[in-house]
Amino acid sequence: MIKKSKIQSISRRQFIGGAAGAAFVTGLNMSLPLPAWARTTTASGAVDEYGIGSIPAKSLYNFNIDYAPFTLNGRTGRATAVNGTVPAPLVRLREGDTVRLNVTNSMMDTKHSSIHWHGLIVPNRMDGVPGINFDGIQPGETYEYEFDVRQAGTYWYHSHSRFQEQTGTYGPIVIDPKEPEPFSYDRDYIVQLSDWSFTDPETIFANIKRSGDYYNYQKRTVWDFFDDVSEKGLGDTVNERMMWGKMRMMPIDLADVTASTYTYLVNGNAPDMNWTGIFNPGETIRLRFINAAAMSIFDVRIPGLDMQVVMVDGKKVKPVDIHEFRIGVAETYDVLVRPRQDKPFTIMAESLDRSGYARGTLSPEPGLSAPVPPLRPRPVRKMSDMGMMAGMDMSSGEMTAMKDMKDEDIAKMMSHDMSDMDHSKMNMKQDPNIPGPNGPKPFQEDKSNTNVVMVVTEPKDRLSDPGIGLGKDGWKVLTYKDLVSNEPQPYKPDVDREMTINLTANMERYMFSFDGKKFTEQDGPYLFRHNERLRLYLVNHTMMEHPIHLHGMWMQIENGNSHDKIPYKHTILMKPGEKLSALITPIEKGDWAFHCHLLYHMEAGMMQAVRVA
Repeated sequence: MIKKSKIQSISRRQFIGGAAGAAFVTGLNMSLPLPAWARTTTASGAVDEYGIGSIPAKSLYNFNIDYAPFTLNGRTGRATAVNGTVPAPLVRLREGDTVRLNVTNSMMDTKHSSIHWHGLIVPNRMDGVPGINFDGIQPGETYEYEFDVRQAGTYWYHSHSRFQEQTGTYGPIVIDPKEPEPFSYDRDYIVQLSDWSFTDPETIFANIKRSGDYYNYQKRTVWDFFDDVSEKGLGDTVNERMMWGKMRMMPIDLADVTASTYTYLVNGNAPDMNWTGIFNPGETIRLRFINAAAMSIFDVRIPGLDMQVVMVDGKKVKPVDIHEFRIGVAETYDVLVRPRQDKPFTIMAESLDRSGYARGTLSPEPGLSAPVPPLRPRPVRKMSDMGMMAGMDMSSGEMTAMKDMKDEDIAKMMSHDMSDMDHSKMNMKQDPNIPGPNGPKPFQEDKSNTNVVMVVTEPKDRLSDPGIGLGKDGWKVLTYKDLVSNEPQPYKPDVDREMTINLTANMERYMFSFDGKKFTEQDGPYLFRHNERLRLYLVNHTMMEHPIHLHGMWMQIENGNSHDKIPYKHTILMKPGEKLSALITPIEKGDWAFHCHLLYHMEAGMMQAVRVA
């Protein structure tokens, strides 16, 4: 049943508190309390040591979104908190229940607020995306979300209004299944990763729009140029650097926002706060990893412990034994660990660019910690990783190109500062044909379209690739190729239709788009047909990873398994230069959001609507 929003009366005290929110950023020493599920067992009044086991499922929740002070490491900023906490309270539901969640926006100076139940299949008006399927929750109003719970597993929720997700409006969802799960465990902990900055997100967005590497302090040097020449030769080094120059990017632009402004959190705890989960040796522990960050992709491992992946994005998979996994923004991974030794273990979550980390501890008793491994070397992206060098040639030979370049351009190239080089000597050969039967349709570059700076002519199947910076440490890293569904397959195997969506960008202008069009420039929504079996090809023509989220329906990655074993995903982390396909059956009619879940990429244009009719 669809519920319309209703006006809630606002007291004078509430109004003054909301309107004066900006005034309390400084001068406050108090910190937000952590919700019960997020407290470490070393904290006063912490929850039962069995994690979330003592928190019951409910079918009614009342949430209030309002400004509140948030303190880390002695510094206080302003958060958009849910019921006064960051992260937000745990939503624990039961599969098969009908639930109602009343959400009030008490921030009187906002255009609107909202909550999106990420990964939940709900009626269109319950999805919570302003401008797509409802008007948002206006200041002083309450919106009643009501829907049947038709799934189980680990999910999360967050605001879909401007940058409120960045400033604290996010929390976990755990849905208890009707039927027993095919694995057992003794303790159950949520490990929600996030990123926090004391810089206002509007300022962060303005800074990276002005310069995409504004927060990248890991610059390359002239000595790196000579190292590359020694390893690859002068010609290949020049070719590759001039290619990067054309795109106005550097091969170390791995993350737009880094630890230079971010503090990475585990359950709202900074690394020094050392969130801790207790165990007894010999027990099996379930860890529900949720990446609720705005912009940060993490590489997760627990030195000294093997992990067994049993669920991905809330759906069961055949158990996979691993030592590390990459978790894109908005993904969830449930893993089992079985510590046998009576000692603490570090939960290590490195940022993809290796600029910082989030950290927690599994321990046999409160107050202990294990060594925190040093950050690994920063990865450097290569054109060959994305099949780009085959599409590039120097019109008169590599040495002639060097000879024709100005001395100052050579100096810029060597230091990798090529923001204003003369690229007229470069000859880019664009192959319009993407090889392979039944593959994605080629994307034709429109030179007049400033939203697109490059087209990858030879996108690769990279499902067995763990990603940049991973796979060479001597341990097993999870890939999408490893995932085998352990869920029923309710959808037919025959494909009714195919379509291709291209991920495009112009990093110099900090523009992101689908098929060369930003959200504000779209001609209309992508059209999906109700109950059709659609094969969707995704091709990433950018030099960055993009976690792509489709609301209202599942994507099932075609990773080489039989039709009944392909894994379900609500968010797919696309690697640079990658192509893949996913099968989709839209079962809920209406308009749905389709976007990159890197918050600033979405706001910079990488979002479109999908209409199911």
